Amino acid sequence: MDAWIPITIAAALAQTLRFMAQKHLKSTALSTGGATLARFLYSAPLVAIGIALYANWQGFAVPSLDGAFWSYAMFGGLAQILATMCVVALFQRRNFAVGITFKKTEVMLTALAGYLILGDVVTPLAGFAVAVGFFGVIWLSDPPGGDRDGFRRFFNRAAGLGLLSGVFFAISAVGYRGAVLEVAGGDTAFRAGMTLAIVTTAQSLALGSWLLWREPGQLGAVLRNWRVAGLTGVLSMIGSFCWFAAFSLQNAAYVFALGQVELMFSIVAATVWFRERISAREAIGMVVLTMSIVMIVWAT
Repeated sequence: MDAWIPITIAAALAQTLRFMAQKHLKSTALSTGGATLARFLYSAPLVAIGIALYANWQGFAVPSLDGAFWSYAMFGGLAQILATMCVVALFQRRNFAVGITFKKTEVMLTALAGYLILGDVVTPLAGFAVAVGFFGVIWLSDPPGGDRDGFRRFFNRAAGLGLLSGVFFAISAVGYRGAVLEVAGGDTAFRAGMTLAIVTTAQSLALGSWLLWREPGQLGAVLRNWRVAGLTGVLSMIGSFCWFAAFSLQNAAYVFALGQVELMFSIVAATVWFRERISAREAIGMVVLTMSIVMIVWAT
């Protein structure tokens, strides 16, 4: 089994647990921005300390980082902040599993972004699987109840947040893959960890400054809720490191395709932890998306 496969599955599991913690924070104590900051603020120092210790143990020198690295890393970091905020906001409108499924439009969009920015290509079968996944998302976007006529049946605020999160997550994935590939020297863990440390530090400073200006009470709330917020940061660190490592080993579109296993984890979380009911229509949409996942994995 190629190394990127178990690494990606571990990333998906950690990410599901992290989103569960963020959903709890959003519903009980923090705003969308505060719940988003929690994942960066508590993970950044842990990543920095961890990669410094690892580099010292392995004898790796601090690499020289060029303009291409900084462009990829900062662009990817900003996109990830916006993507996370979209997902956290989406949890207020649809249940946990559906929110995570909407986020998975990143697979389709990453294939396109990876080709345009990095020249990564997918096979024809994988491209067909991406199209199947798109129809699954359209089906899933049909909200339960409410107005079931016209464009609002499929093109609604929840669908917009979900698709927008997919766009931003796709941009961040391609940006991170580009950044990791620009790091010279060291092994996969070092290159991924170095990139992650720089990105999470920049994200904490940028989003923290924004909240001090726009929502001054949220930074204190993030610190007061340190137990759950800290857990969010730890899970974010684990998940992000695994994503970065997988991106350094495989096409980002394929990594996200296998990462669709997160859907299975999210269904368990929604039904067992949050006591949410999955409608028949939502289940069909998830099944169609899962079919596209299997096809993409088979195509690779």
